[in-house]
Amino acid sequence: MKSQPIRFIRRGEVVTLTDVPPTRTLLEVLREDLGCTGTKEGCNEGDCGACTVVVAENDPTGLTYRAINSCIRLAHSIDGMALFTVEDIAPTLHRTRGSLAPKGAHFALGRQGDETIAPASDSHLHPVQQAMVDCHGSQCGFCTPGFVMSLFCLYQNEVCKGRAITREAAKVAVSGNLCRCTGYRPILDAAQRMTTLPVASVNEVNLLSQLELIKHKGRGLEANLTYISPKNLSDLLKARSAYLTAQIVAGCTDVGLWITKQHRLFDQVLDVTRVAELRRVERYPHHIAIGAAVPLTDAFAALVADRPQLQSFANRFAGQTVRNSGTLGGNVANGSPIGDSMPLLIALGANVVLMSHRKGSIAHRELPLEKLYTGYRTHVMAADEVLAWIKVPKPAQGETSRVYKISKRFEDDISAVCLAVNLRLEAGQVANASIGAGGVAATPVRAVKTETALVGQAWNPSTVERAIEALRREFQPISDMRASASYRSEVLGNLLQRFWLESQGTRHVNLEAGLDDLLALEGELT
Repeated sequence: MKSQPIRFIRRGEVVTLTDVPPTRTLLEVLREDLGCTGTKEGCNEGDCGACTVVVAENDPTGLTYRAINSCIRLAHSIDGMALFTVEDIAPTLHRTRGSLAPKGAHFALGRQGDETIAPASDSHLHPVQQAMVDCHGSQCGFCTPGFVMSLFCLYQNEVCKGRAITREAAKVAVSGNLCRCTGYRPILDAAQRMTTLPVASVNEVNLLSQLELIKHKGRGLEANLTYISPKNLSDLLKARSAYLTAQIVAGCTDVGLWITKQHRLFDQVLDVTRVAELRRVERYPHHIAIGAAVPLTDAFAALVADRPQLQSFANRFAGQTVRNSGTLGGNVANGSPIGDSMPLLIALGANVVLMSHRKGSIAHRELPLEKLYTGYRTHVMAADEVLAWIKVPKPAQGETSRVYKISKRFEDDISAVCLAVNLRLEAGQVANASIGAGGVAATPVRAVKTETALVGQAWNPSTVERAIEALRREFQPISDMRASASYRSEVLGNLLQRFWLESQGTRHVNLEAGLDDLLALEGELT
């Protein structure tokens, strides 16, 4: 099989790499092939953020910057993009081993409204880096390049567009970065400090011009390629029909672990993330349709637009870097029993659309999401089918939705149990109930028996008590490294009790309570 070259923009120049295996990660290419060792390898599974880099690509709204984990991102996936590493962001920088000092072609320095003003106090540092120095945001320094790049992405998306950075926005930006010695306060201080320094912005006119020069049309459609990356839906479906054994990736946040932790190799990879039709969120009168290639960041933004109460869960789903790479379609198609999006989508009544290319035309079928799975990481999709769309109904009148994630670490962790509840009440009775659960069976599941115990009943403590017992009996979870079976069963019922308490206006029942709530609770107890 043939390997197409990878072309991307870095430091104002086109970088071309040849003969790159389809499963080689971006981190391996940076550190081992290009000698760019500023980007660190920590966990090698997308958990710690030490390997964070920023990619930029052109979309209908202009340049989009995303901080991603390079350790589980396949190198071929950045073809046609711009890449920024910690070595690249300063306007001037000392030469590092195996790489050339940047020419500064990407950056225009100065405060907004000024033409030429010297950058921050150390001319070798970007404002993000200078702010980290000023606020003592680093100790051992191993995690620092990752934090710098996450903040650089925030800087490009907010500061360079004239927007202020709030403490909360800074927390979200570094939610995929772990620090074991500095503590997060000085890093968050640096996030706000960088807005006060002279601006160093990317020369986007030049960058857009360069991206247009390396734009690939129809890349990945030749026969016998190791990495296939179609640009439209028709070509994707034809490629799937022609290469039934190719490993599909849609962000690679899970397949990346198969490669880095299980050392699995794939002769051929089919990447769906460049398919234009599947990168869209489409709104209709009664539902939204989320394409399988929509990043989790954008998919959750679409869900939160209709149901603002899901914002906290969206932020906890994973760190920002994982949400920027991973896709909702990939999460659903992967079918992990502890995948957090599926219980929520089941509770919301989502359907999936499967598509294929058969007998010269495009075929599709639609089914409820919970009907997609047949067992542990197995599904009903045929070998030539691709999960293309996820259709989510819009909120109904009187609907109440909540989703709860229980994990050992509050943020940036995998669930032990996930429960999503969607109830619609009429005249004090449960008119409709839809409940999804994760971590309690071999697949994400719908709690059908518990729903039956609720529908048609008065919404009161007696009904809730019966439903809690039904929910604890409905599943037989296993014990593993994250939780015991008995813990999972007990917590399931507790979460339904929490839903009841919240529906009655009770406060102080969750860790997301703000400082005011905690202070009020302290006052009640004393």
